Amino acid sequence: MLKKIYLYLNILHKKIKSKKNYYSFSGVDIAINDIFRNNNNGFYLDVGCQHPVNNNNTFLLHKKGWEGVNIDLDQDNIDLFNFSRPNDTNICAAISSSIKDTDLFFYHKKSPINTIDNKVSNFHKAKISEIKKIKTNTLNNILKLSKFENQKFDLMSVDVEGHELEVFLGFDFDKYSPSVIVVEFLDLSLSKIEIKNQNINNIINSKLFKFLTSKNYTLVNFIYADLIFVNNNF
Repeated sequence: MLKKIYLYLNILHKKIKSKKNYYSFSGVDIAINDIFRNNNNGFYLDVGCQHPVNNNNTFLLHKKGWEGVNIDLDQDNIDLFNFSRPNDTNICAAISSSIKDTDLFFYHKKSPINTIDNKVSNFHKAKISEIKKIKTNTLNNILKLSKFENQKFDLMSVDVEGHELEVFLGFDFDKYSPSVIVVEFLDLSLSKIEIKNQNINNIINSKLFKFLTSKNYTLVNFIYADLIFVNNNF
């Protein structure tokens, strides 16, 4: 009987201790949180932040005491960030490689697939409610006007529905030097983006992979469509 009680308590203890809560769509935030398990006061840069809790890559870090910059092209999402993360810098903007006028393929407020990438919009095959004319900005311009102008970022998260490479092209890697980058990679050659369909060869041959590796980053993991790159100096 005592042995059974011991075994029960052992299992119960492990269940409690090993309980995993995640908030990102893929669970990638668990891997990120593990990388920074000894860092309770870091800085994140979240582009395409969407919702401050649901499907969010930085909420676990925010709960630990991290702060940073959250950027989304939907003002409704930024309103939620201003309410729930008032100490962060929360900005409504569409990020690209330059300042220019472009089309926003708009489905509805707070939609995770609102995008300025026409190919991705066609891939989703969802009904567009409106095509809006908007102006893009660059990360360098936005950060220059923020309190994080000279900040080295621990984590950079980018999820902008197919426009990720353009975001990186307007970002100074030497100045901001994020230790870890998590970025969404939408493989439009697939009939449906699911974890069982992912092909590592398509990732390695992509422009996104080649660009980030040229910036001194190594791909260390990927979950669903989220790629994790680590700075080789980290």
